[in-house]
Amino acid sequence: MDLNLLVVLDTVLRERSVAQAAKRLHVTPSAISNGLAKLRVAFGDPLVARRGRGIVPTPRAEELAPALARALADLQRVVVNGPFDSATCRRTFTLAMADAGQVASLPAIAAAFATAMPSARLRVIGIESLLTLGDLGSSEVDLHFGVPARGPGIHAEVLYDERTVLVARTRAGRRIRLSLGRLCELRHVGVEMAPGRGYRDPIAASYARVRVAREVALTVPTFAAAAAVAAATDLVTTLPQSLFEALGRPLGLTPLAGPIPEHRVSMALCWHERTHTDPAARALRALVRSALLEPDV
Repeated sequence: MDLNLLVVLDTVLRERSVAQAAKRLHVTPSAISNGLAKLRVAFGDPLVARRGRGIVPTPRAEELAPALARALADLQRVVVNGPFDSATCRRTFTLAMADAGQVASLPAIAAAFATAMPSARLRVIGIESLLTLGDLGSSEVDLHFGVPARGPGIHAEVLYDERTVLVARTRAGRRIRLSLGRLCELRHVGVEMAPGRGYRDPIAASYARVRVAREVALTVPTFAAAAAVAAATDLVTTLPQSLFEALGRPLGLTPLAGPIPEHRVSMALCWHERTHTDPAARALRALVRSALLEPDV
């Protein structure tokens, strides 16, 4: 069946007039009549009958009318994108971020999300889950906050640079200054967020550049675990500055000073071409961007 005929039938049933239906659809009355003739054959029913200057629907047409109106309204919503309304959005969004971001940045994101999209749902996953799901190319992941991603169809927007800090458990409540010799003697807690997936430790590379051999005594999958271990042992660990500010002092950690190789990492919003023009995904990116750059607003 020519689906345009269903539009003709819907309009005729709404207007209860062939002439008014033709006017509304910008066609001639004869075109409406021809369409009704084809519909009668298709449905095996007269569908409408003349009464005075108008028409009345048959019982079959009355049965069809509400279902037809709903179906055409649904098609209209699919085909024509209206303005995105964050207040009524009921979508589930998936945001991937490492545990450091979950501790330091997620509270501000969650607060902004609850205000801007009260009927939507935010699902947060870690880096290991991101890779398991197929990275940003997966239909399940809307946005990644972390180290800039690369690859076909990937968009990355750098927001700021995150500095790292070498920390140890607090001694006498003061900052500890190291000599180069003492720095070389320290034993570290390393972080491997995605072991076995080609993960390269950028902290190890920064130490190698200044020819300091870093002894990693223990490896954990999250920065939070590394911070907890350092707070309970004589091991040291390198944390993102934002995570140290959130957890360092409550855990009893203190930053170390000295000839420590400086390490900074760019933090970015990353998404796939699949969601690049989607109004809801664009609204999510704007919300997260604002929460990260203006957390107190």
